[in-house]
Amino acid sequence: MIKLFIYYSVLLINLSCGSSGLGQSGTTPPSHATFDQLLQAHVSEQGTVDYKGFMADVDKLDAYLASLSSNAPDRAAWSEAEQLAYWINAYNAFTIKLILDHYPVKSIKDIGPKLTIPIVNTVWHVEFFEIGGKPASLDEIEHKILRKEFDEPRIHFAINCASISCPKLMNHAYSAKNLDAQLQQAAYTFINNPMHNSMTKEQAELSPLFSWFEEDFTRKGSLVDFINQYAENKLNNEAKISFKDYNWSLNE
Repeated sequence: MIKLFIYYSVLLINLSCGSSGLGQSGTTPPSHATFDQLLQAHVSEQGTVDYKGFMADVDKLDAYLASLSSNAPDRAAWSEAEQLAYWINAYNAFTIKLILDHYPVKSIKDIGPKLTIPIVNTVWHVEFFEIGGKPASLDEIEHKILRKEFDEPRIHFAINCASISCPKLMNHAYSAKNLDAQLQQAAYTFINNPMHNSMTKEQAELSPLFSWFEEDFTRKGSLVDFINQYAENKLNNEAKISFKDYNWSLNE
């Protein structure tokens, strides 16, 4: 009886170690090769998405999503880059799946609960998938994991909300090996795209992302300091800043 008790005690400890907070974790990161192939096939260089094409390959997407669901990151065993690549890819892949499940749709904001309460009950709070056996949502990935656990503001240029004003969905999956270069490219591409940000030395009309998540971009300096790391047209410290409207139309 004592041996049986010890056995189950050790088993419970092993199951709890390395947990991601979203259920049992995987010992090794899943491959993102399938998602990479799907993105290359159905996303243009400009970031527009062929959702009909994705629908034709939905079995492949579902298989990839299943690999994510059954392999929650092990914080004790995975590198930070492996965890970040996993969560960025998971956010983007499950967002695509959400659109496909409701396609055709004009905007991601048309999906979700009938009673929408800003910040509290929106499409991003819907728990329509699982990670490690526990219900999860896009909001949880973005705000409780990516923003809370990692000091990496460039994630805002990597995750895509299926809308025209979002940073574009790259036509490749993120990988631990190339993560820093990929995040650098995502930041540079977004900040220097005049559709999102219009800048001269004296003034800038910026994406609302820089207003919504200003605290993430100003942890190590001012907002101008952050933008000037990537901007081709550098801003003066006293530059007048305003923010554009956000277009939530589908990025199709």
